[in-house]
Amino acid sequence: MVTIKDVARVAGVSTSTVSRVVRKQGKVGKVCRTKVQKVIDELGYRPNINAQALVSKKSNSVGVVIPKVSLPFFGSLACGAEEAIKENNYRLLIINAFGSEQAELDAIDLLVQHRCGAIVFHSVHCNDETLCELAEKIPGLVFINRLISKISHRCVWLDNNTGAQEIARYLVNNGHKEIAVVTRKNVNPDAQVRLDGYRIAINNANLQLDNSLIGYGTVGDIDGGKEAIANLLDQGKRFSAVISYNDKMAIGVIHELHARGIRVPEDVSVVGYDDLILSVACLPELTTMHYPIIQMASYAANLAIELSDSEKSSGRTHLFMPHLVERDSVKSFDCK
Repeated sequence: MVTIKDVARVAGVSTSTVSRVVRKQGKVGKVCRTKVQKVIDELGYRPNINAQALVSKKSNSVGVVIPKVSLPFFGSLACGAEEAIKENNYRLLIINAFGSEQAELDAIDLLVQHRCGAIVFHSVHCNDETLCELAEKIPGLVFINRLISKISHRCVWLDNNTGAQEIARYLVNNGHKEIAVVTRKNVNPDAQVRLDGYRIAINNANLQLDNSLIGYGTVGDIDGGKEAIANLLDQGKRFSAVISYNDKMAIGVIHELHARGIRVPEDVSVVGYDDLILSVACLPELTTMHYPIIQMASYAANLAIELSDSEKSSGRTHLFMPHLVERDSVKSFDCK
């Protein structure tokens, strides 16, 4: 078996230099790095991750805590993190923490017990104060899809408000004046921020978001979308377009409208949010707001590794922007 000492001897450098090249961290000159990497490739050296963990008292693993990996959005998040982790020769540990604050805290404790110095955390149930306390204890803890002003340098987040405004403006510019909104009954921060964004854009167009045209689903999935739009239709509400909290609810809306003989987009236009693979697997293909969750997760994993290896923070903020993806679910009226 080829060891790090073998690589160092052939390359004519110290073992610490080889280690920095393998970890892609620390100061190594470009020429030296290229030379060492060539020897690594020629000898077929593979680092012993467990041995590295014993020396550093920190494992070469990155932990990812998410609500449920089987959900498309969080599956994409996990894939994005894995891309970055592989590039850094780390391993990925995923823990599902669905349903409660305690489940999330238990997941973090388990990763710490496994000596994970870098952790990407998508928290749904912990409040800002609890997350700030965790950040003080774990230097490499990064929060995704969450902005906490006190520790903004640890947060990788999306401008949901701007994205929501863009969706609403798009519908208004296509001639829609009676716009319904379908969202979650148990409003989470993202849902509220998006609702505020829709309202701002519609009001800026000298229209008004009618509160009676806001439908709520018990959950933010296909069934929740069906439930929310069914409630509006059963009340006899009239609208030409529906903005949905996410793609899954949008697809539920389309299914319920189809079941009632209402055509999309000929009779009612529908838009989603997230741009999951589901958005192109339905008919018509869904116009939606692209949420760059894979890129965000990759960035968050790299940031977690960087923070875990350095006591100093750059103080940067980590904001991502969504963008509209036009497909076939919106009808345009003659606005002249």
